[in-house]
Amino acid sequence: MITIRPAREGDLGGFLSLASQVEHWFGPMVEEPGFHRAVNAHIRDGAALIAETTEPAAAPGPVGGLLFGAAPPTYHVHWLVTAAHCRGAGVGRLLMAEAMRRYVRGPGTVEVVTFGPDHPGAVESGARVFYERLGFRPGEPTDPGPEGGSRQIYRLDVPDSVRPV
Repeated sequence: MITIRPAREGDLGGFLSLASQVEHWFGPMVEEPGFHRAVNAHIRDGAALIAETTEPAAAPGPVGGLLFGAAPPTYHVHWLVTAAHCRGAGVGRLLMAEAMRRYVRGPGTVEVVTFGPDHPGAVESGARVFYERLGFRPGEPTDPGPEGGSRQIYRLDVPDSVRPV
């Protein structure tokens, strides 16, 4: 069973563990002080979520993490990562559902920057399909990621009352 909770002081290590699994797609994070500052700021602001498993035989540590930003009527998924061994198991969907419940009030738009269609991570990570299944639609290209790969904005329109993800 997966539970989602607000991240708290002391969870930076869990975020870094997750980041280490995706640096080949996103560029350096684990050793980057700016990433550490961003995670800690989201935790302090109550805008970070952690997914954990309650299975006793599971590997220790989080199985997903999300950093969120809100400037209504626009909301931003700043970072969403699921542990490699849990991809496709619904962890990302649970994180997004909790973020929508906690942080989003419609009407508005949720935006996320994800891989461009030509980026190797677009297919391998499943990120584009993941967001499309949640109802996001592709928007315009945006600046490349730190590793040089293409990026694209995805948007989800949120009506007056937030719908479940």
